[in-house]
Amino acid sequence: MAALGWLTPRRRSATARSVLAGEASAEAARKSSQEAQEAQEAPKVDDQEPEFPVIGDDRAAAFFDLDNTVMQGAALFHFGRGLYKRKFFETRDLARFAWQQAWFRLAGVEDPEHMQEARDSALSIVKGHRVAELETIGEEIYDEYMADRIWPGTRALAQAHLDAGQKVWLVTAAPVEIAQVIARRLGLTGALGTVAESVEGVYTGKLVGEPLHGPAKAEAVRALAAAEGLDLSRCAAYSDSHNDIPMLSLVGHPYAINPDAKLRKHAREKDWRLRDYRTGRKAAKVGIPAAAGVGAVAGGTAAAIALSRRRR
Repeated sequence: MAALGWLTPRRRSATARSVLAGEASAEAARKSSQEAQEAQEAPKVDDQEPEFPVIGDDRAAAFFDLDNTVMQGAALFHFGRGLYKRKFFETRDLARFAWQQAWFRLAGVEDPEHMQEARDSALSIVKGHRVAELETIGEEIYDEYMADRIWPGTRALAQAHLDAGQKVWLVTAAPVEIAQVIARRLGLTGALGTVAESVEGVYTGKLVGEPLHGPAKAEAVRALAAAEGLDLSRCAAYSDSHNDIPMLSLVGHPYAINPDAKLRKHAREKDWRLRDYRTGRKAAKVGIPAAAGVGAVAGGTAAAIALSRRRR
C-alpha cells in the first residue's frame, strides 16, 4: 500500500522534488484536557533550564514527527488495517503490511524497501477513490486503531506549546489527509504530510513531488515558517528518527523523542534534549511499546510464515 505510506526515498540531500513536496505540504497546511496520568508523565524541566516554551511568543511554534514520536507504530500501517477491514484490498496485501509493521516496531527504524513497497501499493489502492471518502474513513480508523496509541508524554509536550499560545503542527510522511485527522483529534493546529495528486477530488495515483520524508520535511517546515512569519531559532521540533535530523537541525530547540540509536548518538553529540516514553528494558532497546511487544512479535512471525509459504 502506498498512498498511505509514500515513504522513504534513498536520497538524503534536499532536491527540487523535496522542495516541491515541502511547499505542497505547507500549502495543504482530542482530547481537550489531559487526565492525571498524562499530567504525571509530563516532562519536568531541569532547574538550570530557562522556562520553555516561552509563553506569548507568537513567532515560535512546534513541529512533531508522528510515527513513534506522537503515536506508537506507523500511521500508514494502522490506516492499511482499516482499509483492509473495508475491503480495499486482499488478505495477501494485509500479510505484507503486517510484516512491515512488525519490522518497523521491532527494529525501531524504517526499512527503505518496505516503505517504498508500502508507498507504491498504497498509491495504487487509493487511485480512483475520492479524497472526501478517504477523509471520512480516516476519522473512523483513528478511533479504531490510533487513538489508544498516542504517547501521553509527547501529547503533554504538544499541549505545553498550545498552552503557551503557540501553534503546533504534525510533520509526517503519512498522507496529509490522515495527518490532518490526527492533528484535529489531538487539538493541534494542523499537519504537514505527503500530498497525493487529485483531479476534481479524485486521486490519480501520483504524488506531488515526493514523500514528505527526510529533507522534504525540512523543506515543508521552512516553507511553513516563512508563510507564518516564524523565527525558526525560537521554534521546537520533535522526532524519534535520524531521518529527521534535517528538520531537527532547522530549529533552535530540537528534541529526540524515543530516539533510534543513530538519533540518540547524534543528539548527545549536539547536546540536544532527549525524552524516552517507552517502558521496559526491551522496549527501550528495540523501540516498541513494552505491552505491545509480544503481540508485535507474534503477529510479525505469523505474517512472515504466510509470506514465505506464498513465495515457495
